[in-house]
Amino acid sequence: MRRLPPIAPAAALLASSALLLAACGGGAKTVTVSSAPLTPTTSTAHGTTGTTSTQTAPTQTQTGSTGTGTTRSAPEPAFTEGETKPEGAGAAAAVVRAHGYTPNDASQYHPDQTLRVLVGTRTGSADGYGQQAFFFVAGRYLGTDTKLPSATVKLVGQSDTEATLGYPLYRKGDPLADPSGGEARVRFQLNNGKLVALGTIPPVSSPTGLSRQ
Repeated sequence: MRRLPPIAPAAALLASSALLLAACGGGAKTVTVSSAPLTPTTSTAHGTTGTTSTQTAPTQTQTGSTGTGTTRSAPEPAFTEGETKPEGAGAAAAVVRAHGYTPNDASQYHPDQTLRVLVGTRTGSADGYGQQAFFFVAGRYLGTDTKLPSATVKLVGQSDTEATLGYPLYRKGDPLADPSGGEARVRFQLNNGKLVALGTIPPVSSPTGLSRQ
């Protein structure tokens, strides 16, 4: 009987490992773990379309006492831009006098209103005729109701942004003291910084119809 040569220790270890694997069979699983560390990712939401939308708020423009000026849209008056900034009835009366007129009734000027009015008579008028209405907005002088004065004009109503003027009407040949054509009332309204005559201002004179003198 022949003896087998002794198995080296290393060879014995390999043989032992082979026997162990054979005993586990095909159910052995190998798990591989990545050696690289996980890197956190940052996601940025851009909406469903992938674009960023920008909304721009509409620009509002305000017109007030500090605006660039007041534009006339009445059919006849020549409103002028403010020359001074009176704060009360006394300062407003000074503006009227500077234009060659004397205020008829300073109590008609209401500083608490946005639209303010003073009616004046041409200074030096011997008969008291030749009148105009002077408009102010928040203390700023706007101008007069008409380019040329009327025989007479009176303030018949006013509110914060409106004033109503009454014009006695003359027929041809009527004396100044006795107009026979009744009275035309015209409302003036402050609208977005503009003073608008809401009715037709009678003409200063007329050979056939009614007029302001």
